[in-house]
Amino acid sequence: MTAFFIRRIFQMILVVLVSAVATYALLNLAPGGPLAGLRQQQQSARFQITEEDIARIRAYFELDLFLPYRFTRWLIGVPTGPVVIGGNEYFSDLVVGCRKPIESDILNAETGNYEIVITGCKEDVFMKDLVGRRSSRGILLGDFGLSWRILRDRPVSDLLLSRLSKTLQLIGLSTLLSLLIGVPLGVYSAVRQYSRFDYIFTSLAFMGSAMPTFFFGLLMIILFSLVPKEAGWPYVPSGLSESVRDYTIPIIGAVEAGSFKDRSLHILLPTAVLTIVNISFYSRFVRASMLEVMRQDYVRTARAKGLGERVVILKHALRNALIPFITIVVFTLPGLFSGALITESIFAWPGMGRLYLLALGDFDYPVAMAIFFILAILTVIATLMRDFLYTIADPRIRLS
Repeated sequence: MTAFFIRRIFQMILVVLVSAVATYALLNLAPGGPLAGLRQQQQSARFQITEEDIARIRAYFELDLFLPYRFTRWLIGVPTGPVVIGGNEYFSDLVVGCRKPIESDILNAETGNYEIVITGCKEDVFMKDLVGRRSSRGILLGDFGLSWRILRDRPVSDLLLSRLSKTLQLIGLSTLLSLLIGVPLGVYSAVRQYSRFDYIFTSLAFMGSAMPTFFFGLLMIILFSLVPKEAGWPYVPSGLSESVRDYTIPIIGAVEAGSFKDRSLHILLPTAVLTIVNISFYSRFVRASMLEVMRQDYVRTARAKGLGERVVILKHALRNALIPFITIVVFTLPGLFSGALITESIFAWPGMGRLYLLALGDFDYPVAMAIFFILAILTVIATLMRDFLYTIADPRIRLS
């Protein structure tokens, strides 16, 4: 078991590093970026953006450094200048970037559009120029750097922590309710196969899983917030995690902004959407797994030995049926951090999912890359947890 654990640790480290390289390269090579708007303003007669302004902003975002050097500074915080050994500096004149690139508009023969292509460099960046430049200690040491746009020049870690609690509330509550409701429903539907309940349950589960989340969320807002509010009936707030001012709901009464009642009302709709969607998926998966297990010989043998139906279902069938279900459950761990992108956007819930979309839209790469990196770590941890839970669910499985 120790050898297995050590081997998996090395595999996890390799996977995290590869995902970090891939994520950083994709974000930095994607079209657009923080300078896209400035280039458009540079071509406008209203705004005068000089070449020196562009160079200064490129240095602020470290876009004047070559990709490998930007990546190592983001990952481990080096290089920060020449290598000093015994009082002597080495690699001082090593070119690590380009401060003022030469850009040309070149016609793309395939698309017929003009594209900006770097054809040379007017002013290089040397290793000695990195001395005194602002740099993080590296994401491996827990320093995610500073936000570019959302909270300008504020630590990314502060921004993540401010959103994490809201995501844990929403995703944690919906996941817990989904498991407590979905698993028993799936088991009961499998035991009562071809019954009226099974037909109704299967139809509703298919409808719940087939309905797009954004449509379901908008439908819930219309049915339980907008229409009742217009009619003067009790309604549920449809956006944000809490109100900015006090309000009154018929029958419920006055609600103080920021109170427990206010936060509870705001979390109802997004939790209901996620719970119903997850119940549809979890229950169908458990039902299919239970039906497969109940056809096995050991289940028929348990019944032939005279064991009660409850013991056969809960001890013999359900325990083995949950083995493939464990794979799905453990991967909710990254979801507890990443949040629900679509649901948080629809309900304006200030969680990690909405933050991720906002970071991509504003080209706030330090925030987006921090979320990517933490998700990679949580995913490999969830994979390791899955292997250990397999041994608990089925003692015949050994870690070797």
